[in-house]
Amino acid sequence: MRTYWDVLWTALRARIEVLRREPEAGYSTETVLVTAMLVVAALAVIAVIVAKVVAKANGINL
Repeated sequence: MRTYWDVLWTALRARIEVLRREPEAGYSTETVLVTAMLVVAALAVIAVIVAKVVAKANGINL
């Protein structure tokens, strides 16, 4: 039984092989990957900020 990560890894390897055959297609893929990493980083920062705000709000005694 193949796991999700095995399928993802296989697809990534297949995409890399296509890029090796077509070097001109690499710029778009590189841009997409950098953008995706920036989005993930932004979501992580937002999650940290939300966690801190919620913790601070829960600490308020009325």
